[in-house]
Amino acid sequence: MSDFYTLYGSSISLYTGKVRAYLRYRNIPFIEKAIPASVVKKIGYFMIPVLETPQGDLIQDTTEIIDHLENNIPGPSVYPDDPVQKLCALLLEVYGDEWLVIPAMHYRWKYNRNYILEEFGKITHPEGSAEERRYAGEKISAPFQGALPFLGINESSEQAIEAGYEALLIELNTHLTGREYLFGSRPSIADYGLMGPLYAHNYRDPWSGQLMQKLAPNLVRWVDMMNTPAPESGFFKSTESTPPAQSSTLPTSLIPIMTRVFQECIPTMVATGEALADWFDENPGDKKIPRSIGTFNVTIGDTLTNRAIFPFNQWMFQRPLNYYHSLKGDPKKAADSFLHSVNGFDYMQVKPAYQLSRKNYQLLRSQ
Repeated sequence: MSDFYTLYGSSISLYTGKVRAYLRYRNIPFIEKAIPASVVKKIGYFMIPVLETPQGDLIQDTTEIIDHLENNIPGPSVYPDDPVQKLCALLLEVYGDEWLVIPAMHYRWKYNRNYILEEFGKITHPEGSAEERRYAGEKISAPFQGALPFLGINESSEQAIEAGYEALLIELNTHLTGREYLFGSRPSIADYGLMGPLYAHNYRDPWSGQLMQKLAPNLVRWVDMMNTPAPESGFFKSTESTPPAQSSTLPTSLIPIMTRVFQECIPTMVATGEALADWFDENPGDKKIPRSIGTFNVTIGDTLTNRAIFPFNQWMFQRPLNYYHSLKGDPKKAADSFLHSVNGFDYMQVKPAYQLSRKNYQLLRSQ
């Protein structure tokens, strides 16, 4: 039995970048490979990344992979102890995983298409001619290109997607001035949530990488540090000399970013929970949940667009939501103060009609 973990993923995969950075930070020995057909068969569908443990167990989904390693390998946690920081970190993971996939996919297929087709072709036909790689790239990438409308990406929403993303780059660049990671000198689950979309698509793809270099050089430095971290170093601490006006432990430069999270992402997460509750009421005998359950209209920036309803959004959003509702006393007061400061208080009062769980790589209704 090997002492190494195996990460089944790819350099061009959004979510593989999230897990790879975590494994490197925790100094966990691993090898990275393309996913074989035998693993796809065990999971039941094609999805990367998948982590295989030294004992041969397979874990699919980045959040479950990180939580498995957090629970089984001693070391400094990527979940902050401070309640407000932890709530903020959980929300930022949702934002990275479930919302920033929109600009990641938009920029990749609008501005980096020729490059990424070649990259896909290299994966499947590394020894092939340029024509063969191009053909292979077109074939294997078709499902990814076809996913854009389901994410609400279309001609009418492109301008709003770019305006929001480029404003975020500037805000992150400001926040990371003189700061190693989002909360100080140690990465958190928030850093890993943002790493997925910001690395493989928007840093590594050439056109998007040039944009990041131009607008957010501090973010480029952060991506480089996430990829080559000093293992398990530092502590969560603010680098500010005075507390922010909101009397929380958050750096003030995070406030506009968190305001953006609630403006852009969280309304769709809340609406997803409502739509899923209706679906459960209409399908009382079904515990297994489809990947999508129809479509609805959402707002991206100032643009109304149609997108698929993804129940997985609710599974991710219930993490910060349940954590918030578990707070009592002074931690609850501090969290409420923070939420009011970023226009997020009303959204976090939601209590989902149904909780979701995952078992055997499937999303299930747990109540």
